[in-house]
Amino acid sequence: MPTGPVAVTRSGAGRRRSPRRAPGVLALVVATVAATVAATVPEVGTRPARAEPGTTSRSQPPGSEKGSGSEEHSGGKGPVGWRTYRELDRLGAIRQSQHSGQYSSFSRSGSNDDGFEGSYSCLRTDEQGCVIAERAGAGEITSMWFTRQPWGDVTATGNIRIELDGRTVLDAPLTDVVNGELGAPFVWPLVGNAADTAGGAVIKVPMPYRESMRVTVDNNPHFYHVGYRSFADARGVDTFDPTDPARDVIRKLRRFGVADPKPESGTLESRRSDFSLAPGETVRLDPFHGPGRIDELRLRLPRVVAAPRVVDDGRAFGSDGGSSFTARVDPDNEGVRVTRRYDANVGAQVARLRVNGSPAGTWRSGPARPGKWGTQRIEVDEELTAGEEKIRISNEFRSAAVDVNEFRYEVHSKVDGEWVRTDVLDLGPGHPGEERAHDYRIDHEVAQRDSLHARLPGSDERVAESDSILRNTRLRISFDGRTTVDAPIGEFFGSGLGEYDVRRLMSSIDAGKGWYTSWWPMPFRHDATVELVNEGPVPIDEGTLRITTSPDGSDPGRRSGYFHATHHEGHTEPGSDWQFLSARGSGTFYGVTHTMRGRIPRAGAKSDGQPRSLATPRANQRNYLEGDERFYVDGSSSPAWHGTGTEDFYESGWYFRGGATFNMPLAGSPAHEHSGDGCRYDCTGAYRLLLSDAVPFTEELVAGMEHGPANNEPGVYSSTAYWYGGLASRSKRTDVVELGDRASRIAHHYRATGETTEQLTATFEGGRNPGPHTRSTTSTTGEIGFRLRIDPNNSGVRLRRMSDQFHGGQRAVVRVDGRPAGTWAQPLGNESHRWLEDGFDVPPELTRGKSSIRIEITPVEDVPPWSAVRYSAFSRRTPE
Repeated sequence: MPTGPVAVTRSGAGRRRSPRRAPGVLALVVATVAATVAATVPEVGTRPARAEPGTTSRSQPPGSEKGSGSEEHSGGKGPVGWRTYRELDRLGAIRQSQHSGQYSSFSRSGSNDDGFEGSYSCLRTDEQGCVIAERAGAGEITSMWFTRQPWGDVTATGNIRIELDGRTVLDAPLTDVVNGELGAPFVWPLVGNAADTAGGAVIKVPMPYRESMRVTVDNNPHFYHVGYRSFADARGVDTFDPTDPARDVIRKLRRFGVADPKPESGTLESRRSDFSLAPGETVRLDPFHGPGRIDELRLRLPRVVAAPRVVDDGRAFGSDGGSSFTARVDPDNEGVRVTRRYDANVGAQVARLRVNGSPAGTWRSGPARPGKWGTQRIEVDEELTAGEEKIRISNEFRSAAVDVNEFRYEVHSKVDGEWVRTDVLDLGPGHPGEERAHDYRIDHEVAQRDSLHARLPGSDERVAESDSILRNTRLRISFDGRTTVDAPIGEFFGSGLGEYDVRRLMSSIDAGKGWYTSWWPMPFRHDATVELVNEGPVPIDEGTLRITTSPDGSDPGRRSGYFHATHHEGHTEPGSDWQFLSARGSGTFYGVTHTMRGRIPRAGAKSDGQPRSLATPRANQRNYLEGDERFYVDGSSSPAWHGTGTEDFYESGWYFRGGATFNMPLAGSPAHEHSGDGCRYDCTGAYRLLLSDAVPFTEELVAGMEHGPANNEPGVYSSTAYWYGGLASRSKRTDVVELGDRASRIAHHYRATGETTEQLTATFEGGRNPGPHTRSTTSTTGEIGFRLRIDPNNSGVRLRRMSDQFHGGQRAVVRVDGRPAGTWAQPLGNESHRWLEDGFDVPPELTRGKSSIRIEITPVEDVPPWSAVRYSAFSRRTPE
């Protein structure tokens, strides 16, 4: 039964490296400077340094205020650039006067050609190649993803060229960039190739800019995403400096899933409770009193066993061979435990383990066990590890029936009598970045094993009971009287299909009787209550729950939002996106854990009583992954994000390379099941954390994913969305001028030079408000002017335009009451779905204290005419 401050109630219910290609024509700053700093970027096991100062801007337009990046100078943008990763304790901070968007190769016609033919992969082409992203004004490139055939090899894309504020900061072969060949900051896991991500190529280096950005590649990239943030002004924004290696950020990200990524803070209170929980019971900790925040939440459930189906890759060495790597340990350790996963199909493996050159034990696999994974543990004496922050682990071949193989190593440090995971090396040809980060070496390599499918030992009955516990036991957390976290424990920590090993930046699952850990900062003003509710049929024995809180001055409800984990489960509905989150008010969306149970019978199988149109037996049981993500912000009819495929959103590719699993700090697919282990057809577990590319909203957010190419595939889905909010709306529409209404034109003093008008019947992209809609639309080549009412107590104004996007590349200069406000540029174009709603953020210094503003829009010469149906003003409210 429970012990400690807790109550229980009954409620009734030696590796080959890719050849380096020659650099592009333009000199790459990174290539010349990063080569020198790369050697100084510490690998696993070095002590974190102090956060480095912000980079220096090389572009400062006249009259703009260049801030230090602190919140009081940044205009409420939240962390920008490297501060995104350095200030993860501030995720709940209110974000003002900014917008999150994404360029991608999604099919403009609504078909499934999201890059196969490359029809929509270039916004335009110029003398430098294929332009895939382009913005005017201040902002930040937050994330980039690419893939192409075969299997994510992006060599054919050629060079990627990134220009910020008129200066080229990157010009190099894309394959070299994602392979980590350029050196810091373009190293794993800030970059990853198709092996690291099971089919994608990613760049997660945040790149702020003050005036403009453009991303170009030599050749049509086929599939791609470029995420960005746009700001109303450049306050607190320093242009990205490619010579800054950001060593502290790299060190932090390389410890994903084994260490708290937030800055250190003084501990306020820590509680631990041991409990048993029968079906229908609730275990509740006594409330924590604030102000403060939950810093760490840890849960251990020894009754739960690891999911047996594991797909992994590895390496093997033969006679006179061996391997070595560097691992991080806790300097206060009372000993270290090393766990090795190996292929038990090969018997009689014997190898000697050394730690820092000293003998520490012997690996002995025993006889062969076909179709099984083997795991072994060796506990290393404290004399070899005490006081160390890193150790060098080496293995020496002694004997084997064939070879000595290795797929994964876990390192646990014993601290205060408990084993805590402090490092993981998942090795093999599918983990080149992780191998390099751990300085992995292998001598006399005799084999590489790709995607070995084998099983861990265990009974089907125990696995079914474990899956039930993870799916039916809910974590509920209330802050200041509001329950904002209510989700199954498995999905909350990262896996909804069972106990699969999950490592990601803000939480982890140490599968095999280890800890489940969350590092999401959860602020509260008065009190916080944490409880577990067993809604399933299986009792929980000998569970442990531990909560650590710290002081917090963010004042949730006023200057920051409350942490939410919102769960959604059910059958997919034909024609409707699966919704991760539908929230009103204001907040910031930070990602999702997504569990997909497809219901497409395999060819030759019965349809299980489902309508034939929904479940016709087919060879491709993973067709549900053809669905795209679509995010709608603040009531807009046009999606701010429109992706190219489900696995693409999770930064992989090609159905996760046919079913491979992977973990990266911000995206991964730790689980794939097929025809067994509780999955009848085909099931996938995946996650995406949107930290640098978070999606703020001031009125409303609808974030979802299609299920199949036309929202047409059957499935049972569940998801847990992570976000901060619970705040009142911080934006309201204060005026609108309808250009097809003569009275509205007169009332708003509207005038335009060189204007033509026509009636158009068309549709919007996406499924939220497709139409068709018939409206009067204008095309203008000369100056446009009109007046809009706004709220005097505003912190900026967002203009929203409904327009005809038949002609892409529209561009105009905006003035507010005669003062320059920036350039409104829209490179998108769509001849199939012509209606578009886009926006322009007016800086608060041009609007604060005013009840109305005069807008002047002057189209730029030699671009398509400026189109508009209406303009709306949304006044952002100053937070109380």
